[in-house]
Amino acid sequence: MDFITKNIWFILFVGWGLPLGYYRSKFRKMVYQTDSWVINLKPVFWKEIKGLFGNVYPENVKYRKFRNFYLFYLAVYLILFVTYLIFDTNSEKMKKMEVGSKIPKFELKDQNGNLFKIEDVIGKKNLVIYFYPKDDSPGCTKEACAFRDQFEVFADADAMIIGISAQSVQSHLAFAQKHRLNYTLLSDSGNKVRKLFGVPTNLFGLLPGRVTYVVDKKGEVIYMFNSQILAEKHVDEALRILLK
Repeated sequence: MDFITKNIWFILFVGWGLPLGYYRSKFRKMVYQTDSWVINLKPVFWKEIKGLFGNVYPENVKYRKFRNFYLFYLAVYLILFVTYLIFDTNSEKMKKMEVGSKIPKFELKDQNGNLFKIEDVIGKKNLVIYFYPKDDSPGCTKEACAFRDQFEVFADADAMIIGISAQSVQSHLAFAQKHRLNYTLLSDSGNKVRKLFGVPTNLFGLLPGRVTYVVDKKGEVIYMFNSQILAEKHVDEALRILLK
């Protein structure tokens, strides 16, 4: 029961979404007047859209009834999606960490296999702690390289850059070497530290969130930036806060 409660949105989307493929296939065959499954692979959409929102076969009662049913089904799916975006309570939308919060104490291994303790740097440096989904993925690579390119600017602001994701020490080392990353990457196996910070997830809990925390020398969060898509803007936002 606890599993169902925590994953209710995922269950709803899968349960309601799985038949969509079948319904779309059936609708396409009606619109393009074919029984071949190959029609589902063809990148032709205009007649399908016209058939969905228009009435390409006004004399065909079966087509009209199925079109109305398919429209209703899609509308419910869209309502589910919008409702999720507005009311979802399981994505941990920055509940635990706020501006003014003290960051939790933690220790993790860096890309070289050395144990890194956050308490060893609090009080000595400003911190830019950024959580990212995965080593060497397109967005994460852009973000990592943007932090690399601005390393000296962060150093002038007396700030240390720390990247955290769930991949292994070996994965982090390969990622750092491939892109010549000149700062600390921490391996958060099991996402323990991510959970301590309350970093939210995306895509119904399937994708780890991308969040940056700017922390002052007292160990307090002075700014947070949360964006999965605007990967490089995490660097701009952190510098904006540190340099103002």
